[in-house]
Amino acid sequence: MDWNKLLSTKRLGMEGWTSSNKAEDRTQFQRDYDRIIFSSPFRRMQNKTQVFPLPEHIFVHNRLTHSLEVASVGRSLGNLLSEKLIAEYSGNSFISEIGTIVSTSCLAHDLGNPPFGHSGEAAISNFFLKGAGREFENPLSEGEWKDFTHFDGNANAFRLLTHQFNGKRPGGFALTYSTLAGIVKYPFESVWAKKPKFGFFQSEKGDYKKIANELQIDARLENPESFVRHPLVYLVEAADDICYQVMDLEDAFKLGILSFDQTKDLYLGFYDSEQDKKSLLSIEKTMKKVSDKMNKSAIYGLE
Repeated sequence: MDWNKLLSTKRLGMEGWTSSNKAEDRTQFQRDYDRIIFSSPFRRMQNKTQVFPLPEHIFVHNRLTHSLEVASVGRSLGNLLSEKLIAEYSGNSFISEIGTIVSTSCLAHDLGNPPFGHSGEAAISNFFLKGAGREFENPLSEGEWKDFTHFDGNANAFRLLTHQFNGKRPGGFALTYSTLAGIVKYPFESVWAKKPKFGFFQSEKGDYKKIANELQIDARLENPESFVRHPLVYLVEAADDICYQVMDLEDAFKLGILSFDQTKDLYLGFYDSEQDKKSLLSIEKTMKKVSDKMNKSAIYGLE
């Protein structure tokens, strides 16, 4: 695939629009970031649990804080990639914006997750498989029915961002094609999913195909209805995994599930003792200066 095609400012639902020649205060990809930040679905994530149930007196991560942290890490990873590519693609002004594209996709990657995470997905699926939702099976196609019985938050995020809901404009958030492609971890429909993970519902399948065709994202040889990932998806997923591994330990410590020494040992396990001797020495010096091993205000709800 070609980076000159993979990065595009074309917007879903606004394909006929052209930007003016006057200088803009923000780039098109920065506009994407701002549209997510100021949206209602983004704000609602503050009430969705991440891993641990939201306790009464201790602050642990929710979907909103997690997404902000993932966006921060994603921007750094994207900027590192930009530095590698910029010499080779010196004529492409979008290469320098890869950090912003990845950061925006990171902000949006959990928008479609229901409350209680994977348990919420299972509850929705079971409502249609075993509950009152079974009455809807006959009018639906095989793909539509599987969308309900294997409900996936990833596909729901793509729907939230792209679907023209009643009274709204075409294209949903009208984000750039590259930002939208960056959140689709599983670029195929539910019919082709070997496990309950897929990237878009039947109702948005046409939108993803339009994006894939424009960005020239390759279809898989064994199945032309299934696509390979946009390369930036890997950075979004890496940022997500990094934040999970680091922040889940922090929350477990705050909740008393892990002791201070256990948490310390797990964090230090991220470093290779031979290659990172200087880093480890610096960390040890810092830890000797910090005597407060627990935020007492957090315990008593005073923060």
